[in-house]
Amino acid sequence: MNNTILIIEDDNDINRMLQILLKQHSYNVVSAYSGTEGLLVHDNEINLILLDLMLPGRSGEDIIRELKEKHNVPIIVMSAVHDVGKKVDMLHLGADDYVTKPFHNEELLARISARLRNSNEYKVSEKVVYKDIELDKSNFSVKCNGKETELSRHEFTLLCLLMENPNRVCTKSMIYDNVWDYENSADDNTLNVHISKIRRKLKECSPDTEYIETVWGIGYRMKK
Repeated sequence: MNNTILIIEDDNDINRMLQILLKQHSYNVVSAYSGTEGLLVHDNEINLILLDLMLPGRSGEDIIRELKEKHNVPIIVMSAVHDVGKKVDMLHLGADDYVTKPFHNEELLARISARLRNSNEYKVSEKVVYKDIELDKSNFSVKCNGKETELSRHEFTLLCLLMENPNRVCTKSMIYDNVWDYENSADDNTLNVHISKIRRKLKECSPDTEYIETVWGIGYRMKK
């Protein structure tokens, strides 16, 4: 079955161009011209969303979280804004990727393909367990020692990466590639802060257990 992509874009020409492009590459397409309309048509049949930021009425920023809550699929934000801070903000809000207008069709198609591939891989195995930590990728929930804890998007992805590779050291470059993906904002300080926050939240659930250990100069791994 072909994947279905929801386009939320108020510019008629761009919306139509995207419809043609995606159909040429065998995607099913649903179009909306405002955030409110996008929320109305978003359902379990949608596999990925292309979301314009500059929408009439409610902005793209306002509806990202609601789209995710209604049916959690990858969201690729489209915007003419080049500011790195804006990109980071969108990713923190729950967007999965960001493409700057005007974009090359080949780049957009590659990003769509990558996000759908990752999404389908997640669906194969939704839960990851290590010791008494249970991570559910279908709803971004984490339980430790039977207690629920809230992680940010990057914290969740980072912990997931470590738990899925319990017998190996996750190098810094590996973590940057898998957790921050296309972003250029990640550095050693960013990584250290995220690790520290994860450790603190897990310790609140299980004060006597250390889950993550540092391999100095290389990266991190789950503690045996």
